[in-house]
Amino acid sequence: MKIKSITTHRLRVPTGDKAFYSSQAAFPERNSCLVAIETDSGLIGWGEGGQYGPGQPVATCIDEVLGPRLIGRDPTEPVRIWEELYAFSRDFGRAGPYIDAMSAIDIALWDIAGQAAGLPVWKMLGGRFRDRVTAYATGCYYPPNYQNLPAVLKALEAETAGYVGAGFDLLKIKIGLLPLEQDLERIRVIRGTIGPSIGIMVDANHGYNAGNAVRMGHMMAPFDVRFFEEPVPPEDRDGYRKVRAEVPIPIAGGECEFTRYGFRDFIGGGCVDIVQPDIAACGGLTAFTQILTLANTYGVATVPHVWGSGVAVTAALHAVAVIPAFPHTANPTPLLNQPVIEFDRTHNPLRDDLLEEDFVLEEGKLKIPEEPGLGLDVREEVLSRYRY
Repeated sequence: MKIKSITTHRLRVPTGDKAFYSSQAAFPERNSCLVAIETDSGLIGWGEGGQYGPGQPVATCIDEVLGPRLIGRDPTEPVRIWEELYAFSRDFGRAGPYIDAMSAIDIALWDIAGQAAGLPVWKMLGGRFRDRVTAYATGCYYPPNYQNLPAVLKALEAETAGYVGAGFDLLKIKIGLLPLEQDLERIRVIRGTIGPSIGIMVDANHGYNAGNAVRMGHMMAPFDVRFFEEPVPPEDRDGYRKVRAEVPIPIAGGECEFTRYGFRDFIGGGCVDIVQPDIAACGGLTAFTQILTLANTYGVATVPHVWGSGVAVTAALHAVAVIPAFPHTANPTPLLNQPVIEFDRTHNPLRDDLLEEDFVLEEGKLKIPEEPGLGLDVREEVLSRYRY
């Protein structure tokens, strides 16, 4: 079996009146860059690459540079292909769009390898530790009228109550856009709405310097925050270490890191308690397994970041399936010693409508796919509707 063709699909969905902000910017649209790798036997593997910007750079890296090197290759050797592509692009592509592109290719190759073997990807990666995984709702972004605090707080009450009503026991909320006291009021209102038993995590999207992150960490600690994500910019390793040393909340990060090399320094440098590689950005499933080994070696928990289409979510489910306990106990407990999966709740048809398979939350959990490969089927009409 040989690779016959590689096709990229750049997808875009305007968010319209559902636009929202993180600490960094507005989100007027959702973007994804998908890749379909077709073999001469008729198997097609799907992958996704890049999560934080337009799809054109990632697609160009695949279409013009990396993809042509794969025609005629055996698609059931994803690890070998990853290493050869990385060696080829090392001088100019150790991070950013080239690794995003390699992530998409790698996910698609694992999909083909699993289909060819008649096995789900998680079994190809060594076996799963769970058949369902607890999901946490990512939401509580800032609306366009974020400066109207009374209106925003009222909307937060309804939003978070809806997540709890849907069956979520864990919520991740956004901070970092407003002054510390106003963001603390958001946390206070959310905690008052959902009660003491629902877990809250916060994500600043690297909106603070280390000093203000420490201040915020101490201010929000009484609200039983389970982890503090991206408190400082990803380049600020000393800032991460300062926040981790001085804040009594587990520190999480890593969605902006790439490959085992970037994560070697991030994890080994003592920056985080929880590492968050994004499967569609860190280098794919091949890189993820290497990062997972690093994290386990250093006693750091692994909870992947997930943001993208249904392809990215499905790949993450396979990844989460193979994460061992951190550490093992006789009573597996989500987030304490077991991984959870991020389940973004903002408007995104690329996540909710693109695949034939629906993501169904049952008792706060998502099911790990059982079918060969990734176990997904892309709806061509949805692909065509949002392609640009």
